[in-house]
Amino acid sequence: MKSEGALPHRTLLYRLRTLGPGLITGASDDDPSGISTYSVAGATTGLSMLWLALLSTPMMAVIQGMCARIGMVTGEGLSANIRKSIPMPLAYIMAGAVIIANTFNAGADFAGMSASANLVVPQIPVLVWVTFFGALLLVTILFCSYRVIASTFKWLTISLFAYVATAFWIKPDWGSVLRALVTPHIQFSRDWVTTMVGVLGTTITPYLFFWQSSLEVEEEKSMGRTTLAQRRGATPVEIADAHFDVNTGMIFSNAIMAFIIITTALTLYVHHKTHIATAQDAAEALRPLAGHFASLLFTLGIVGTGLLAIPALVGSSAYVVAEMFKFRRGGMNEPPSHAKRFYAVFAAGLLIGVAMCFARVDPIQALYYAAVLNGIVSVPLIFLVIRIATNAKVMGKWRSSLLAKAWAWFAFILMGAAAVAMFAI
Repeated sequence: MKSEGALPHRTLLYRLRTLGPGLITGASDDDPSGISTYSVAGATTGLSMLWLALLSTPMMAVIQGMCARIGMVTGEGLSANIRKSIPMPLAYIMAGAVIIANTFNAGADFAGMSASANLVVPQIPVLVWVTFFGALLLVTILFCSYRVIASTFKWLTISLFAYVATAFWIKPDWGSVLRALVTPHIQFSRDWVTTMVGVLGTTITPYLFFWQSSLEVEEEKSMGRTTLAQRRGATPVEIADAHFDVNTGMIFSNAIMAFIIITTALTLYVHHKTHIATAQDAAEALRPLAGHFASLLFTLGIVGTGLLAIPALVGSSAYVVAEMFKFRRGGMNEPPSHAKRFYAVFAAGLLIGVAMCFARVDPIQALYYAAVLNGIVSVPLIFLVIRIATNAKVMGKWRSSLLAKAWAWFAFILMGAAAVAMFAI
């Protein structure tokens, strides 16, 4: 059990040095599925969904904060806690739904990355790109840690700031943009509501819940806390650092979401280019700023976020399986030779994702519907996260506050209502 300590004053520089799981999780949330879904939202509905970026920021921060606390306080990942809190048949069903959603999302991300790379280097066929990215990630995961992947490829995601620059470059009416940001707008049509479910699903997405809690456990293992007893509990300093980390990651993620919607709404939607069927269509949003380099910038963003997100997706599934079936050894701090079953699940997720691309699915549609699927699966998972995070027997004094519970329940109600409306309208 960790000893308690007073909460000392923390400088901004210290805070920045503590950024870790939350920032990585936030960066991986703007994956190819997210970029494509936000692009579809802006191109087909204009600025009408921009308010979701403002609303989802506290919702996402609260839920991810709950997941971080669960991992830190219990010393176990979210899946292990779910297994203890509900009947095993329901736990297996939930685990299966998450793994299916993660695998489909990974396959869609592979398709989006490969179609984008083919856009820049058309001499190399899409399926060759798929195979290359799959092999690259498999070799990297087996011989390096996810931290190496994150530190290496996160620089490619800087290209996402091209959406920020483009939004300012085209000199929009910022008054209209601000009104769209703070004024909720809902259209009662199946297409609009389905897109809303996709936007929420790719923002508040299931794999991030498991990934966040598991990364917190991995952080503690890296500190030498190898036993469950050593990891249980949390100090005020650790909780404060975790909240700063999570909040920073979620604000970054949702800010990028907002600017992608703004850029596509003010370039594609206003020029009636509302049908995004290819990577080329989506890249057109960056043309006012980047010109002929629009495709390159778009590709760097898609590939960079994909290389960050796919290990998080299949890694999340591996943690779910390892915790659900109580693998004796598992986790990315373990070498493959010591955690063979964990890495076998990891590799299987990568290979199935690659195999999906050989079915020649439409990459943009696959990315979009992956987000919709995540939006549906997220609803029961949010319920379980709230249930665990507010349980005094599990969380002790670190159970969630009344304000956090209110935001989390609001997220549950909003996403649940949107999912129901999608089928009812």
